[in-house]
Amino acid sequence: MDELIKINEFSKTPKYRQIVNSIIEGIETEKLKVKDKLPSVNKLLIHFDISRDTVVKAYDKLKKMDIIESVPGKGYYVKNTDYKRKVRVFLLFNKLSPHKKLIYDAFAKRLGENATIDFFIYNNNYRLFKNLLLSHLNNNYSHFVIIPHFTEGGLGVQELISQIPKNKLLLLDKKIEGVEGRYAAVYQNFEKDLYKVLCEALPLLKKYSCVKIIFPPNSYHPREILTGL
Repeated sequence: MDELIKINEFSKTPKYRQIVNSIIEGIETEKLKVKDKLPSVNKLLIHFDISRDTVVKAYDKLKKMDIIESVPGKGYYVKNTDYKRKVRVFLLFNKLSPHKKLIYDAFAKRLGENATIDFFIYNNNYRLFKNLLLSHLNNNYSHFVIIPHFTEGGLGVQELISQIPKNKLLLLDKKIEGVEGRYAAVYQNFEKDLYKVLCEALPLLKKYSCVKIIFPPNSYHPREILTGL
């Protein structure tokens, strides 16, 4: 029973949500059946070295979803196995900035309680990006939502992303050349956008004899910004 509940320390998904997701996955894969007893709060907090509040919050959430029930003096039991998730999202962001947090919050709010979001950050590191994606490709996600920005590396990223079924793929913020087929994408045209902004600002910029734009050599910002100058 204990191996059904998993907590990934590298995931940005709250630990209580990971417990909830693990139990729902156990139901969906028929490893959990009605009247099966779940691990106690004390057992989970010791095993995963987490707070009591985290476990209680997870079990309370499952009770509100009518998936489990508590029996005084005995523990927690599976009550209902008819629950099925329609949406399970793998969310992979390069960093957790304020506007990326807004994107995550918008996803969570829009999808609602019946969806599962597994949220990971790779800190612009291509090697970590690759490891996270490859280790979750076969985890039965309904959607893969990815923001692909790297400080260095990235060779072969188009082949890597192309392994995701196109009907499950959503690329955000940056288009990756070489990813073929019909898939969803919302991205910036960094080259044209910068040129357009500079043209619009031309009346204000004319008073300067020189305008210098600083672009760090080791930056995750797209190189297309430079070609737009």
